[in-house]
Amino acid sequence: MASAQSYTCPNCGGPLHFDSKTGKLVCDYCDSAFTVEEVKKFYEEKNQKNEEAGEQQQAAAQEAEASAENPHMRLYTCTSCGAELVCDETTVATTCPYCGNPTVMASGFANDQKPDYCIPFRFSQKEAVESLKEYYKHKLLLPKAFARENQVEKITGVYVPFWLYSGSVDADMTFHATRSNTFREGDYEVTRTEHYNVRRAGTVGFSRIPCDGSSKMPDDLMDSVEPFDYKSLTSFQYEYLPGYLANRYDVTEEACEPRAAERATNSAAQVMRNSVSSYSTVEETGRHMNVHRQKTEYALMPVYTLHTSWNGQNFLFAMNGQTQKMTGDLPVSKGRAAAWFSGIMAGFLAVFLFISWLASDGLTSTTVTISVLISLVIAGTTVGAMIAGMKPVKQSTQAGHYVSEANTHIRVRQDVYTHTTETRVRIEQNSGHGPGGPGGPRGGRH
Repeated sequence: MASAQSYTCPNCGGPLHFDSKTGKLVCDYCDSAFTVEEVKKFYEEKNQKNEEAGEQQQAAAQEAEASAENPHMRLYTCTSCGAELVCDETTVATTCPYCGNPTVMASGFANDQKPDYCIPFRFSQKEAVESLKEYYKHKLLLPKAFARENQVEKITGVYVPFWLYSGSVDADMTFHATRSNTFREGDYEVTRTEHYNVRRAGTVGFSRIPCDGSSKMPDDLMDSVEPFDYKSLTSFQYEYLPGYLANRYDVTEEACEPRAAERATNSAAQVMRNSVSSYSTVEETGRHMNVHRQKTEYALMPVYTLHTSWNGQNFLFAMNGQTQKMTGDLPVSKGRAAAWFSGIMAGFLAVFLFISWLASDGLTSTTVTISVLISLVIAGTTVGAMIAGMKPVKQSTQAGHYVSEANTHIRVRQDVYTHTTETRVRIEQNSGHGPGGPGGPRGGRH
């Protein structure tokens, strides 16, 4: 049975937790505060004095026996109260359920699984709950009772393992682009369109595209709390963990790499597309991408998970513990959605019918039908966008936040003119004559 390190106050023995505001470890009882370096030094000296070879051998034998019975669980001893802790093999920081002391299992990072970096928590659990309440506000399709009756049943601050991929993409893309000019020539409206074959090629650099390495965390939820600000990235220290749950990775960097490569290639394509400007239309006709992974780093990122329930349903939200960005899917009130759809449609229909009536001194069945169809499309599109805003959790396919401008270079910019097409439309003249008379409808295409 391995020994788990409980972080207690050197002054009074009370439990310590990492305070996100001060960046220090604070005692829950006497309010003493210590820097990470002070606590690290204190426990290094303490552990060195208490370490005995016989105890280590016995602990290793007991842990091996426990692992043989259940290879996915580990037994630890709380150094504060002596209780046995049964933890998942990926757990490296938790809280002792008997004495309440924050407990860190350093042996959970064996076999070169210790992180290179971490970003410490900047916000507290209380702030996470307040952020969730703010998240509910201004959601026009949220059931009225949800914000009032929905209760946070569990909130957990978790250091989630992430792989950070750096590298580049060699991109070579071709496009068909057009540039149009419309003018009047006699009785015709003429549109001349110039056609071009466009090519862009170069290298797009990326720095630290994150992919979570924990099977316990939904990938789409973790993608949705991005981006992280790497200015706060610091060398990993165990002393950042007390008071939070922490897991080591159980999804390898090789398994996560395709996700990072997909995001990199999509963003590289967007960089190339954005470099094609001054055209009326641009359509991609071909692409060739070659991904180069240069470096992969391992880091723990701060995330709050908030579990709630309402109306027999469970809801999971997540907040970036560094930036306070909150995300999570919300329920949609069918009644509110229908009311918004009806209101938007009725409003636009009234406007279109009024404009048509003024323009033609009356309404026809064709005019009414067209106005209804346009109003339906606008109302459907608007309410659809509102519903999509209630469901923001999705797996990311882009990595625009992690593009390295310094390592991005477009080497080939070719814009080759190919031909011109022309469209002529006869302009209708409204001179008061009846249909077929001079100035009557004579539309045509030449």
